[in-house]
Amino acid sequence: MISESERPEHALKKTLGPVSLTALGIGAVIGSGIFTVIGVAIGGNPAALASWSDSPVIDLLLHHGAIAGRPGAGPALAISLVLVAIVCALTGLCYAELASMIPIAGSAYTYTYATLGELVAWIIGWDLILEYAFSNMSVSVGFAAHVVALLDWMGLRISPKWLSPAYLPLGLQDLQGHDIYTPGWHAGFNIPAFLIVLLLTVVLVRGIRESARTNNIMVLVKIAAILLFVFFGLSFIHPANYTPFSPNGWSGILAGGSIIFFTYIGFDSISTASEECKNPRRDVPIGIIATLIVCTILYIGVAVVLTGLVPWQSVAGDGAPVVNALKRVAMTAPGGHRLHWVRLAVLIGALVGMVSSILVFQLGQARVWFAMSRDRLLPDVFSRVHPKFRTPAFATWVAGILVAIPAGLFDVGTFAEMSNIGTLFAFVLVSIGVIVLRVRQPERPRGFRVPFGPVIPVLSVFFCILLMAGLPAKTWIRFFVWLIIGLVVYIFYSRKRSEFYKG
Repeated sequence: MISESERPEHALKKTLGPVSLTALGIGAVIGSGIFTVIGVAIGGNPAALASWSDSPVIDLLLHHGAIAGRPGAGPALAISLVLVAIVCALTGLCYAELASMIPIAGSAYTYTYATLGELVAWIIGWDLILEYAFSNMSVSVGFAAHVVALLDWMGLRISPKWLSPAYLPLGLQDLQGHDIYTPGWHAGFNIPAFLIVLLLTVVLVRGIRESARTNNIMVLVKIAAILLFVFFGLSFIHPANYTPFSPNGWSGILAGGSIIFFTYIGFDSISTASEECKNPRRDVPIGIIATLIVCTILYIGVAVVLTGLVPWQSVAGDGAPVVNALKRVAMTAPGGHRLHWVRLAVLIGALVGMVSSILVFQLGQARVWFAMSRDRLLPDVFSRVHPKFRTPAFATWVAGILVAIPAGLFDVGTFAEMSNIGTLFAFVLVSIGVIVLRVRQPERPRGFRVPFGPVIPVLSVFFCILLMAGLPAKTWIRFFVWLIIGLVVYIFYSRKRSEFYKG
């Protein structure tokens, strides 16, 4: 696999170091969840009637009955984030070991190809296509919600028909709670979400060096915005908003962690770029661990301040919970006028954060298509490298179009749930891959080794499955349908193109 990746027609430029890798990881993790999905995790997805399809799987198993919608974590999201950080630390160490051994584009797909065989690799590659696509659709919708907030700050009024998804399961309300759209479909299209994906696709086609430099600047801007929100928000916290701290108990804490987990796909994005690293055996483990530490601290800080500023129920279904919370406080709290310019700064940082997330996720998705094509599991055109920019241009364009169109149609919550189950499933297989390779090839050189033998990979598998159980039953059904479609494609197309096919 390594020698194949070094052939001139498939070779990628090696330009990235540990700082750029860490920035790529932070760019993916911070922009997506901290400004957008954090509201969905805190507020949940409330429903008027109990439904088994909308109930988390763990509630169906433990309580033998359906509940009304997916419960929110409330202020206890801080505990959810600690749980997520522990799981990510376990899985991140597994990623680091495999990335130091197999520095090739494709991430979890490549690792399972090398350790568990072609069929399992196809399953995970098909899963990663789903995971990256839905992650970026979710972030794109969040980006559009922040564009609406920026236009509102500037006093500009544009028809929400062209600034919101066509499908809104909770409807659309203004800050006073009045309905703009009732739940369901309406005539319209989310133009900002559509355009930002296509614009960044052009950037990625031009090359990884330009993309990485752009991302480094954007990461600094959004970290500054987060620190600004935390610093100014602390003085407007109402302790009463922390009561009850965990309104839905462990069910809400687990569901909150499950729904926000996909943002930690940043680990996966680091490893997808390992083939473009100058020294992947050293740089990839550093990038993964540094990303985890920085992002966990920032996430918990924002969760604590956000749930202290406004009642936790008010952020349910909000695509821009952080900036909208600042607006509510600025309009109602004594001295809130001081937050007017803070809100603008956080808005700009959030928009930059969205852009860097989309940039990294689109990079990762195109590299998975590229790797699968290079192994002849997808058409050869996906592994063609642009003669000038040395990037997988065709794969990048296809990935961009397939993300941009649904981003204009659907809401952030639907996308986040589908992305999460894909992320967790990928993490499970990567952790199993570490165990398999330790048994099959114990003598192979490892630039980094997961400590404590198989204990950490086994714990990673257990906790990832636990978080998957916090997702709604309908998400599991959609996921299995996607995998069945993938198996049909493999059996009737990819298997016959494989270098291992014996006719």
